Amino acid sequence: MRDKKTNGRVPAYQRIQSAIRRRIESGEIRPGAAVASERELARIHKVSLMTARHALASLEREGFVGRRQGVGTFVSPPKIHFNKLMSYTELMASRGMLARSKIVYAGVVEPDYGISTRLSAPPTSPLTKIERVRLAGDEPFALETFFLLANNFPSIANAPLERSSLFATLKHDYGVELAYADEEIDVTVTDVRTAKLLAVPVGDPLLRISQLIYSTKCKAVMYGTGLYLPGRHVLAIRRFR
Repeated sequence: MRDKKTNGRVPAYQRIQSAIRRRIESGEIRPGAAVASERELARIHKVSLMTARHALASLEREGFVGRRQGVGTFVSPPKIHFNKLMSYTELMASRGMLARSKIVYAGVVEPDYGISTRLSAPPTSPLTKIERVRLAGDEPFALETFFLLANNFPSIANAPLERSSLFATLKHDYGVELAYADEEIDVTVTDVRTAKLLAVPVGDPLLRISQLIYSTKCKAVMYGTGLYLPGRHVLAIRRFR
């Protein structure tokens, strides 16, 4: 079988790769769903088996698909890179995907001495808690909880945070632009409540990232913790000497 090597000077494997990527990014193929096999792709696109294999290998290197030996090729959950301070909405947009969240809790809670201290506020300061499950398609992959000073951000709990960015809400509604974060990273395991929210067994490992996020005026704005399923996130670090 002869490959049509170009279509407007685009190699055949790249055309196949782009077609599959578009279906993933549009949500037509969900995370965990099977992708056509090399033989099926070769037949559909009228190319050689080697060209189809090249297309799938390229998608695997980009993190869009994963191959299971003897089983097949499947759409991978999005891998989020943490080397830049970005909102979940921005991270998903960088992958060409739509951000989706489920609000677990949004409202004012009792003061917490430790959190208030981190936010340079009196220990009796009321706090607004925003807790959301992050979704890839219909599958949960992270639980994020943030605390802000309620007096500084009145009514923020009423913002449409299931479909909008907390970072963008702070900027557009309160004139606060975020700049950087101090972070602590460790590993923990799921408790009963978290396991239920993330639909995983109790005791499964989680990547935990605690963040104290500052504004462009170097003022601590919010403190939070994210619990992330392993294998779906990449921590990229550049070191200098």
